[in-house]
Amino acid sequence: MNSRHIPTLTAMRCFEASVRHLSFTRAAEELSLTQSAVSKQVAQLESILEQPLFRRVRKRLQVTPEGSLYLTEVRKILAQVEMSTRYMQSYGGQSEVLNITTLPTFGARWLIPRLNGFRFRHPNVYLNISNRVEPFDLEQERIDVAFFFGHGTWPRAECIKLLDEDVVPVCSPLVIPDEGIDDPLALTRLVLLQNSTRPEAWHDWFEAQNCYTSHSYHGPRFDTFYMAMQAARAGCGVALVPRFLAEEELQSGQLVIPWSFSLLSSSAYYLAYPEHKGAVGKVKGFIEWVLEHLEDLENSEQCRHGAPAVKDKDEEASSVFFGMH
Repeated sequence: MNSRHIPTLTAMRCFEASVRHLSFTRAAEELSLTQSAVSKQVAQLESILEQPLFRRVRKRLQVTPEGSLYLTEVRKILAQVEMSTRYMQSYGGQSEVLNITTLPTFGARWLIPRLNGFRFRHPNVYLNISNRVEPFDLEQERIDVAFFFGHGTWPRAECIKLLDEDVVPVCSPLVIPDEGIDDPLALTRLVLLQNSTRPEAWHDWFEAQNCYTSHSYHGPRFDTFYMAMQAARAGCGVALVPRFLAEEELQSGQLVIPWSFSLLSSSAYYLAYPEHKGAVGKVKGFIEWVLEHLEDLENSEQCRHGAPAVKDKDEEASSVFFGMH
């Protein structure tokens, strides 16, 4: 599109203010412009869009259906501009933003609890964290670091393996029958809560125990493990989730494991970053932080199970798996 046919922010602001006040005069007062300037900006906007935005009825403005539709988009644009401006103003000229994406429940349960203290080591790096479930392009989305679940491959990216995953069934202790659970297929009577991103999960879990049921794919579906766990806590059924994501509820007794079989996933959790960003300070610093906390977790787990803690960081670092998806 020719730049002459792209509306200016001034025109959008004039239009938005005019809608709120239903008056060019009041909009002009708010924006410190003249009434004729506001009217002209709106007229130019209508010319570019080739749509009427207002009707003039008895010297009063009425927004047209086209104007109402466009207003929704304009407000989104203006809000984004304001947010982005305040975002940069708050950080100052020496600051850097590190864009991170993560799976929702993994981010809330594993990543965020390990971020405390990062800002003291890297005071000029500000984290911008968002959730992503669907595949995306790191470069196109300008993502510096991504956490994902898969087989450790991602185009034009380096990957570091973080965690394996074993999945277990969890439910509220209140829904377990008095006679208990003596067979995995008995779980189907509790309602199988499904995760929309893992449609084969229950089928695979039953199959690994040489059990087969037509109910493997039946049950309410949820976008995230967190939602499925909340539904399980509420007594809606039994969810199949990674054990480490449900540790909080399992320790508190809000959830229990009704059948002890756990299935080790063929995929794992990885950290990925664009190949050319490995030496960038903010990226390198964040990865080092994550791996340090991963090492602390592994050492505590080994101590808990009576195994010697890892002492040689270089030796452990050599076992890190690279690759991505």
